[in-house]
Amino acid sequence: MSIELTESLVKRIRALQGQKANPDLMLRVQVNGGGCQGFEYAFDLTDTLADDDEVFEKDGVRVLVDSVSFPYLIGAEIDYVDDLVGAHFKISNPNASSSCGCGTSFSV
Repeated sequence: MSIELTESLVKRIRALQGQKANPDLMLRVQVNGGGCQGFEYAFDLTDTLADDDEVFEKDGVRVLVDSVSFPYLIGAEIDYVDDLVGAHFKISNPNASSSCGCGTSFSV
């Protein structure tokens, strides 16, 4: 199984690469303990690939997930949403049994 990346996410990462003048910029997604549901998503921009990273690519844009976080994200879709509530990265995760209202915390 894999992780799906949306067109909106690809466009946002490309825009960030242009703003930072760094075409090697990648999005790193991690799952950490904490948050109101037990686990929470963390997002970071990096140009460094770690030895244990799983790499997901769409149209030349890469997203990194470390080996500890990957099992929690199998089958997930990573998106970038810009709506009235605000702009943010969003994960639709089939492994989550519940999540908080803001979507950054979940339980399995």
